[in-house]
Amino acid sequence: MNVANRKCIRNVSFKALRSAKRKSIVSILAIALTTLLFTALFTIVTSLVHGMEQQNFRQVGGYEHGSFKYLTYEQFQELKDDPLIKEYGVRRVAGMATEKPFHKSHVEISWCDQNAAKWMFLNLIQGRLPEEGTNEAATDLKVLELLGIEPQIGAQVTIPIGNGNQTVTETFTLCGWWEYDEATIANHVIIPESRLDEIIGKFDAASSNKIFGTYILSFMYKNSRNIAENNKKILERYGYQCEDQSKDNYISDGVNWGYMSAQLDNSMDIMTIVSIVGILALIIFTGYLIIYNVFQISVSNDIRFYGMLKTIGTTGRQIRRILYIQAYLLSAIGIPFGMAAGYFSGVILTKSIAGPLNGIRLSTFSADPVIFIFSAVFALLTVVISCQKPAKYAAKVSPIEALRYSEGESVKRSVKKAIKGASVPKMAWSNIGRNRVKTAVTIISLSLAVVLLNMTVTFAKSFDMEKYLSRFISVDYLVANGSHLEAYNIFWNEGIAVDEEVIVQINEQKGITESGRTYGFYAENFVPKEYYKNSYLQHTSQENLDVMLQNATQENGMILDGLALYGMEDFCLDKLNVLEGSLDKLYQGGDYVAAVYIAGDYGETKWNANWAKVGDKVRVRYTEQYEYYNTETGEIYENLDNVSYGVPVASRPLVYHDKEYEVVALVTVPSQLGFRFYGSNQFVMDADTFCQDTGSSSVMYYAYDMDSTNSEYAEDMENFLTDYTENIADDYGYESRKHAKQNFIRIKICLRLWGAYSVLL
Repeated sequence: MNVANRKCIRNVSFKALRSAKRKSIVSILAIALTTLLFTALFTIVTSLVHGMEQQNFRQVGGYEHGSFKYLTYEQFQELKDDPLIKEYGVRRVAGMATEKPFHKSHVEISWCDQNAAKWMFLNLIQGRLPEEGTNEAATDLKVLELLGIEPQIGAQVTIPIGNGNQTVTETFTLCGWWEYDEATIANHVIIPESRLDEIIGKFDAASSNKIFGTYILSFMYKNSRNIAENNKKILERYGYQCEDQSKDNYISDGVNWGYMSAQLDNSMDIMTIVSIVGILALIIFTGYLIIYNVFQISVSNDIRFYGMLKTIGTTGRQIRRILYIQAYLLSAIGIPFGMAAGYFSGVILTKSIAGPLNGIRLSTFSADPVIFIFSAVFALLTVVISCQKPAKYAAKVSPIEALRYSEGESVKRSVKKAIKGASVPKMAWSNIGRNRVKTAVTIISLSLAVVLLNMTVTFAKSFDMEKYLSRFISVDYLVANGSHLEAYNIFWNEGIAVDEEVIVQINEQKGITESGRTYGFYAENFVPKEYYKNSYLQHTSQENLDVMLQNATQENGMILDGLALYGMEDFCLDKLNVLEGSLDKLYQGGDYVAAVYIAGDYGETKWNANWAKVGDKVRVRYTEQYEYYNTETGEIYENLDNVSYGVPVASRPLVYHDKEYEVVALVTVPSQLGFRFYGSNQFVMDADTFCQDTGSSSVMYYAYDMDSTNSEYAEDMENFLTDYTENIADDYGYESRKHAKQNFIRIKICLRLWGAYSVLL
């Protein structure tokens, strides 16, 4: 028979709470503390993720999910309306400003639509983007500062625009500007597309960089998960692929590594999943112990009360309901307090954690409703789980057992007589043994803080500084021309080589233990015809490729193509990552080379980046004199000074000699020691062979390590280079291991702060 007693049960619950105010306050505090833990954790994580992502986006240069690069107009039109793409933007680059005053800045002159501008953080503070059919341009305040121009609508802006080894100087009318962000790699000058086509037409197509003028399609998906997989799906839908550069249907794609989800997609494995689940389980278990202890003690203290309820006919189900109503009421008070305190604690701790992290901007802290929803759900779930066992125990106890209950005792109890009398330690030990379950839970609760701290310390110590540094810097110090280091100039040239006098002055400083030069030189080599075709089809149309094939030098199925050569002294050779083969013959010197392959964002080798394998013969052509001719009429030009813009001009070797080398190894070059671009094939040879065969001694980088036993040497070197590159020879720049180490230390500081926070909770 059902009795309408729900109101009565609620009244009993309310009055029981009111009669035990201290117990209720303790329960509320326990629930609030658990909620504080969840809220603070979610606030810290979401705020740091947001801050790190924003910092990553600034370094990447935008927050679009992905991109397809170097497209023809037809490919752009074909791909932009794919159903997976929610929004798209488009950009085309005319060239780069690399001459003074831009020799230490990376300045791109391009056209883009509104979406692309928004995703690249080109947020105008004055004016607007340029209109089609005009001579307008918009840029950032740093570009205007370098030019010495006051930001004013209508001001004339003159910029040298480089494309390959060609430069044209153009003047624009300023129509808008935005703030300069020091974290971004590139500065931008935005011009109308009509003006971009006009500028592209002024460059000699034969010697132009083929990426300029192509279409870069950037886009947003529904969310940032599985970006790489979605890219592949779109390309496959239209008969393209992004994995094998040697095939003619290859299209280069980009995944915005700034999104944490993209990084997780790439690195997610079973161990990562287990770790995440384990951490979440540990957090929930922490809250469970806090609340379980409180409710278990509460039930033990009120067991006679539940026994009396049983004597008047209250069922076990009704007693469980009383306990759960009390838990929900306490949660309704404790959870909001916990969320408020947790959010403010999270904000304070996030400031402490993010403060030492170089470059992370946290102008706003995440107040995502998901933080509070998840915190409330996790806290309430923890309360419900924690109440189950105490409620079950209270519901099952019989009235007689409840009336005779004493903690740790059963109805029948053996009594032992003390032989040596009582003592404080014995009494303490006896009290601990009265309830073994409660004792175990208490010990686990106390141990949990130590476990969390130990995990944090272990995690922090597991960071390998050398492995971390190897991603960013491979030597203690590296000196080069500032336009090559800081602007990531696309084309290395002998005009920006490191002067030997600079090396002499560096070597006069104390503490240098090992050093070496890396030389750079452009030549040509014969590559397989299929490799040549597939490499260029990703940047140009079939029609242009046919013209290139007609004008190219071909022998026995091989085609003459561009080549970038490294010459490395032993110190720099030591820094190469050997994929196959051995560098022993390079150390000895002779007609040997190592074929350079490239590594992706996550360290994976791109095996289609070169055609040569170990044991192959590479024929390199060194040209002393070129001949320039009109590809349509055959007219030969003695020089290009009087050739009009737009005339189809190509070059061919006139005076040259060939030399053959054996490939003895496949390697990747640390980005710090590389040409800092990848377009042509690249090979490495030893320094002596390089200087002898190329006839060049142009130093691209001078790299060296310092004596690690004396910190004063490194400090003096840092001061010397700072002063030298800023006040004496401002054309030069440098990179140092010191800055990378500081970033590493900041990360460890964050981990320690989090460990201390965990223990306090």
